[in-house]
Amino acid sequence: MPGFSLRWRTLTRPVRTAVICSVTVVAAMLVPSAAAATVPPVPEPQILVSSDPVDETPHARDGEARAFAEIGSTVYVGGTFTQIRQDPTAAWVSQRYLFGYDKVTGAISTTFLPVLDGAVNSLIAGPNDMLIVGGAFRNANGVARRNLVALDPSTGATVDSWVGRSDGGNVRDMVLHGDWLYLAGAFNWVNGTAHAGLARLHASTGAIDSTFAINATVGRHDTNSYVWTIDVSPDGGTLVAGGNFMEVNGLSRNQMVLVDLSGTPSVLDWSSEKFVAPCRRPDVFVHYVQDVRFGGSGSWFVVGTNGGSGWPAAYCDALVRFETAARGSGQLGTWVQYTGNDTITSVEVADNVIYLGGHFRWLNNPNGSDKAGDGAVDRLGIAAVTPATGMPVNWNPRRSGGSSLPPGASSWGTTVPVLWRGEDGLHFGHNSDGMGSEYHGRLGMFPRSGGRTITPKNPPTAASGNLYLGTGEGELARVPFDGTGIGSPTTVSQPNYTGAGATWGMSDRIYWARTVADAPTGSRIDISMFPGGVVGVPWESSGYNDWFDAGDLSGAFFLDGRLYYTRLGADDLYYRYFETDGNYLGATEFTLPTTGVNWSTVRGMAWVDGKIVHGNTDGNLRSVPFRPAVEPVVDGAESVLLATASPELTWSTPRLFFAVQ
Repeated sequence: MPGFSLRWRTLTRPVRTAVICSVTVVAAMLVPSAAAATVPPVPEPQILVSSDPVDETPHARDGEARAFAEIGSTVYVGGTFTQIRQDPTAAWVSQRYLFGYDKVTGAISTTFLPVLDGAVNSLIAGPNDMLIVGGAFRNANGVARRNLVALDPSTGATVDSWVGRSDGGNVRDMVLHGDWLYLAGAFNWVNGTAHAGLARLHASTGAIDSTFAINATVGRHDTNSYVWTIDVSPDGGTLVAGGNFMEVNGLSRNQMVLVDLSGTPSVLDWSSEKFVAPCRRPDVFVHYVQDVRFGGSGSWFVVGTNGGSGWPAAYCDALVRFETAARGSGQLGTWVQYTGNDTITSVEVADNVIYLGGHFRWLNNPNGSDKAGDGAVDRLGIAAVTPATGMPVNWNPRRSGGSSLPPGASSWGTTVPVLWRGEDGLHFGHNSDGMGSEYHGRLGMFPRSGGRTITPKNPPTAASGNLYLGTGEGELARVPFDGTGIGSPTTVSQPNYTGAGATWGMSDRIYWARTVADAPTGSRIDISMFPGGVVGVPWESSGYNDWFDAGDLSGAFFLDGRLYYTRLGADDLYYRYFETDGNYLGATEFTLPTTGVNWSTVRGMAWVDGKIVHGNTDGNLRSVPFRPAVEPVVDGAESVLLATASPELTWSTPRLFFAVQ
């Protein structure tokens, strides 16, 4: 299987701090509106790590693991833990806040023995074979080193020549890009120089960069301001930061800011009011931006939040994607993935997969509050989603130790402070001891070995092929179609295609609404392979979709992670996200802006070469250009009549789809 991309920061990824837990509440949940018009992201191939954690990693207890770094063959782990051990039967050994282990054997280092008197929040594999440590400590190895220190990775000894210090408060996050070391935290002074929440050092020496004058100030709810999380784009041109601040360099920036790093650092014209409105209890949730991470070579970034209820006015307990190039105030998420009022505490992007951790129990859950609503997908504390839509993919290890936990171990905790992509897989740090039905005390790693590649599915891109039309129970007409007109139909018996409603083609298969007496809604979405134009034996797309009344669809087609459809008696064109890896249907319905088409009369739809080809209650077949990145997405003035109803064939059924075969 292909390895992880190592283009940037594989060994120097910032590591996350402890986070405020979200308290779930019972509240009425409203369906959020769609984001402002933007080019819909197109799904791309993804490489997932294995869902089975490796067995060799050691264990810690008390507190949590918050930080990882790799130098050579050693993995370094930082946090608030106080004891470690090699395996479930070994005795606990006192080792506070920081240790190292061999990444192949898992053997705990007996030579790397630093002594710190406070928590480690962040680790960086720095230049000149240094391990840079940020946290909430006063002394390192018995010498004053406030909150920031460079250590020898072999012995843990202090590198005396490295001069970085966080004098006025702790360090919560760090990012290395080139020789620039970016700091975020609750400090007001760095190296004796005034810096509020953000600073930049020369990583090789620890010397302050005086040109970086970006200050995050004015804490929310009468608290001291701090920056909780940062990331830097792969090209080094943009920094994103989140915290409890309300101003940056005197500009209104509530909880989030983008900084231009391409020249003299400056605050960018980007802000979102979705972090201004309060979540459930502002006295508990001082800030609810918990983690940020760039993806897509820096073209977008994701934000994980806590906060309880409060949306759609605010992005509480959600994973949100933003586009980096967007400018102006009032920025909305490209998509928003809601948990149903459970916290997301960490995010990571690796090989076009977004991983997230926390104490959530479901994803795709805007319709539930502290419970599973319609569409909710079970994901206990850890999950993977696709960047194009935010929908979960079929990867579900779960934060649970099952029956394998030893005495005294914790089966569930409130946080996953860090997910971190290393050379060999995805490391996780949490404040409990179970993952993937195995014992993994406070830390572990999902290996890239044994993972898999997700190849997105889509309808055929050919401009010509065949339209298939349901003409009777268990029967399809195969009609040649060249994009402008139809040929002579051939009717073929399809005994597996019974009880069928709206149908859409995708890659080598078809999806179709099927009438099923024992389904909660009386119908469900089924899948059938379609080799050589023959409908195979159907199977249910997923038990997660039985809440959806697919029998109400009067036409449907799939494109780029979205299921577009019309409904009986409704004059709108709708879409929901649909993830083919797991076949999960989005729980939120969106309405598209169109003009000049009476969608209530549409019967059957297919996407063919950039056009919607559709039938109608008048029996005729038409096409109209479909442009999902502009408004309106459909202009009925461009509609073209392709064929009229005939005694032999009438285009007035939802059972219409396109295929090449």
